[in-house]
Amino acid sequence: MPLETGKEESKNIDTNNVAALTFTFRQLATATNNFREDFLIGEGGFGRVYKGTLEKTGQIVAVKQLDRNGLQGNKEFIIEVLMLSLLHHKHLVNLIGYCADGDQRLLVYDYMPRGSLDDHLLDLMPDQDPLEWNSRMRIALGTAKGLEYLHDKADPPVIYRDMKAANILLDSDFNAKLSDFGLAKLGPVGDKQHVSSRVMGTYGYCAPEYQRTGQLTTKSDVYSFGVVLLELITGLRVIDLSRPKEEQNLVTWAQAVFKEPSRFSELADPSMEREFPEKSLNQAVAVAAMCLQEEDSVRPLMSDVVTALGFLGAATECYENVPREHFSGVVENVAVAEEERKREVASRLHFRNPSAS
Repeated sequence: MPLETGKEESKNIDTNNVAALTFTFRQLATATNNFREDFLIGEGGFGRVYKGTLEKTGQIVAVKQLDRNGLQGNKEFIIEVLMLSLLHHKHLVNLIGYCADGDQRLLVYDYMPRGSLDDHLLDLMPDQDPLEWNSRMRIALGTAKGLEYLHDKADPPVIYRDMKAANILLDSDFNAKLSDFGLAKLGPVGDKQHVSSRVMGTYGYCAPEYQRTGQLTTKSDVYSFGVVLLELITGLRVIDLSRPKEEQNLVTWAQAVFKEPSRFSELADPSMEREFPEKSLNQAVAVAAMCLQEEDSVRPLMSDVVTALGFLGAATECYENVPREHFSGVVENVAVAEEERKREVASRLHFRNPSAS
């Protein structure tokens, strides 16, 4: 299929570099046993996802069949193929190939045996064990590294724009991989400070300045990551109308707690039964608080977030050779008055770690 590059989002991408395989609809129908219901592993506004096995190689894959009348149309399909063909990182889902037979639009990915973060955090079955703290922080760090790659290593930078628990897939070892790149946009280059866009994404995860103005920056992703980190800490959805009125918006409810470090433990998911290091919890809450600041200019860079999460004692990965004084006192910073806190955060976290991977 010739990929159109006239779209704003993809005009700077050379389609000659697209490495994804092309599949026929018949091949993918065979892989999923004609899209049988018992092969179905997920569905949503975009369409359905099936588990399948490629006939030639025996490889187990996930096949996303886009709803031709759904929310994810041909434009998003093209963007996803282009983005995931050109961007490769261990914390991004691997696109194997695609199908564009007639009006059929399908995407083929590596199969992620643990499903999405949603499945383990927000949609628990009655007999399902909650995620342990170590696993939560491992997922947070992997997710942050995926975003750091998009923001700092991709050229031009890529704004993910759809960060949420449902889009974080997990392999057998609970390593996080970002998926669903249909809403991704190329970020600002040169003297530009932002790109303008129709507001897209999921309510509750979008940064406030993006919702107000349609102006998008990498700091918009930082805010959305802060929401996911808060969900990992609390085990609660960002918006839940079944909760008491003052707690229905998770971010609004947590803002009051952020200013009082002595209350940070109130945010911990009760299902963990306090099986976590208190210092690690405090640091995670402090990172979430900084990501969720109203003013985008004082939010940390994703590279700073990766560094900060690497210092959590319970994290299964950490950065080496990074001075710990970069993160010292971060919990105390959250408690100071608003303007003073913003200046302090900006000065402490406006650094880069060139050795980050």
